[in-house]
Amino acid sequence: MLYKLLPALNLRLLILLLALSAALSTLVGSFYSTYQVQKEQLTSYTLKSNLAYAQKLASTTDNFLKSALQQLEYSAKIIEQSPNNSKLLNDEAIRLNQQTDSFNSVVINVHGVIAATSPRLESIIGQQIQSPGAIEALKEKRPLISEPYLSAANNLIVFISHPLFDFEGKYLGYIGGSLYLKEKNILNELLEQHYYKGGSYLYVVSSNKRILYHPEPARIGNVIANNSVIDAVVSGEMGTSTVINSLSKPMLAGYAPVTLSNWGIVAQRPLKSTLSSLDTLTIEVVKQTIPMALVTFIFIGLFAHFIARPLKRLADNANTLDDPSSLEKLKNVKSWYFESQKLKLAMLREVALLQAQIGVLRHDSQTDPLTDTHNRRSLNGLLNQLTLKQTPFAILEIDIDFFKRVNDTFGHDKGDETLVSLTNIIKKLSRRDDIVSRIGGEEFVLVLPNENSQSAFKIAERLRKTVESTEMDTIGNITISIGIATWPVHSTDIAQVYKCADKALYHAKEHGRNQCVVADIS
Repeated sequence: MLYKLLPALNLRLLILLLALSAALSTLVGSFYSTYQVQKEQLTSYTLKSNLAYAQKLASTTDNFLKSALQQLEYSAKIIEQSPNNSKLLNDEAIRLNQQTDSFNSVVINVHGVIAATSPRLESIIGQQIQSPGAIEALKEKRPLISEPYLSAANNLIVFISHPLFDFEGKYLGYIGGSLYLKEKNILNELLEQHYYKGGSYLYVVSSNKRILYHPEPARIGNVIANNSVIDAVVSGEMGTSTVINSLSKPMLAGYAPVTLSNWGIVAQRPLKSTLSSLDTLTIEVVKQTIPMALVTFIFIGLFAHFIARPLKRLADNANTLDDPSSLEKLKNVKSWYFESQKLKLAMLREVALLQAQIGVLRHDSQTDPLTDTHNRRSLNGLLNQLTLKQTPFAILEIDIDFFKRVNDTFGHDKGDETLVSLTNIIKKLSRRDDIVSRIGGEEFVLVLPNENSQSAFKIAERLRKTVESTEMDTIGNITISIGIATWPVHSTDIAQVYKCADKALYHAKEHGRNQCVVADIS
């Protein structure tokens, strides 16, 4: 009798083992595949964000250097009218120094001899200048941004100069200004606007791989070797890469060159910080799923001999738990007895829980955690949908004026509260189909479908006035500047529309802030 029961017993045991193995492997496989997909998406999004930020700062730095050269060129044209007029030289040196805070000092040099300085330094007037930057300027006889060098006083300096010529084209010398890289200057202030969070930071290197800016001042002036990202960016390349930093930590880096000076800007974030939220959420998913999985396994064990045929279909569907259609497929399984019906319900609950957690992961990957608005990745996807539908739209690029002062004066907590308050104002004034997104530290984008430049400007002005008149706790009032561009009027390329809005925002910043500017149509 016993030997007759063995085949049935083995079959039931086989069914049990297969069922348990299939359920366990499916669950683990679903978790693993979901984790890997989300890991790749978060990593890709961080790399693209760092690249975008590096490109933006490279463009800002280029604009700063162009502005500095233009200021020197203007002074050069004045001096060239009367190069031997000592009073004119002194007056122009003082004017240039007082007009801008771009330079720590301003020097006018004629034929290699110091003719005038501001601040006025009587002890060096009339002396031959011997610094590497000055010698390079005399040799090149053209607008020049020097390689960084150490002065006699051990200051790390970049020298910016413009040549002087008389009416006959004869070389007279040059006018120049020095940036002291280890001291506070306008270039540092531009770069310090980076939104540091979760260990992210940026640094700037020269063409000879010397650090020009770093959040750790002690590292300014160091030369970095054996770094593939720095090798690429000083060669004029832009892109993304995973790199090991000086502390042996894996970093997700985006890099872009500063074309005017052959410098490179690198923005990077620790891989560990990028994935920390994903790790935490995955652990919570596992914790919540384990009890349901255990119940499912026990249920299968108690009723294995009744569930041979329905179990096969359930097992077939279990291999696709991460498929959005898996819930519907499970519902169509005909569980004609009570026990298989219960197993079916348990698996349905398990799939629903798993897909709900996947939804949370997807939401986190597409949402700014502070303001609960769309992040750049989500925004780009929504804009692509609008372009596919041929729906015209306006982009409002919004930036808080002097936001760094808020953080410096009231602390980053109040700065975050300010960002949330501004978000609430934008949302309150937005319509149902409008898209609100935070793409940087204090930078927001409001997308207005089916709006042209004129109507978008009216909406932007209403938003700007509302923000200006809103009293915020502790910090009082803030103002915003807004750049406006439209698709497809300004461009049929979304990236170009962004750039147009960014240029308009920059124009608003440069011309007094607290205003709205519509981008020019090229």
